[in-house]
Amino acid sequence: MTELNEQAVKGTSEPTPKVRLDKWLWYTRLFKSRTLAGAKVSGGGFRVNRELVKKARHGLQTGDVVTFSKGPYIRVIEVVALGTRRGPASEAQLLYKDLSPPETQPSGKNPKPTPGMFGYREPGAGRPTKKQRREVEQLRDGAYFDGPPET
Repeated sequence: MTELNEQAVKGTSEPTPKVRLDKWLWYTRLFKSRTLAGAKVSGGGFRVNRELVKKARHGLQTGDVVTFSKGPYIRVIEVVALGTRRGPASEAQLLYKDLSPPETQPSGKNPKPTPGMFGYREPGAGRPTKKQRREVEQLRDGAYFDGPPET
């Protein structure tokens, strides 16, 4: 039974508490500022319970599932609590449950570039590394080169 049906059966007409989507995203520390959260929501790509949302004022309630992309990752977040303030990170993590698959989670370290990845450079191609530059300077300036011939 849904919450609305339960309320109708009980005879209460109290609306379920809701909080704005941009405010909740800011409370949970998923976005650095409320303005940034509102701009991202207005830009599109946010879904609440599989329905596209384009207004930052959309009301969230507990049990809703929010889906959005942040960087290269797709985040699926379930609303556990609404919250009343932007507290510390430990408090913010209690407001949601992350349903994103582990392979789509951001890892703490950057992966090493491999062939085919953006930023990969074949050894010896392009600008020399610092080590290669020092080896060239050592060859040029001293150890293996006696300098210009004396006249």
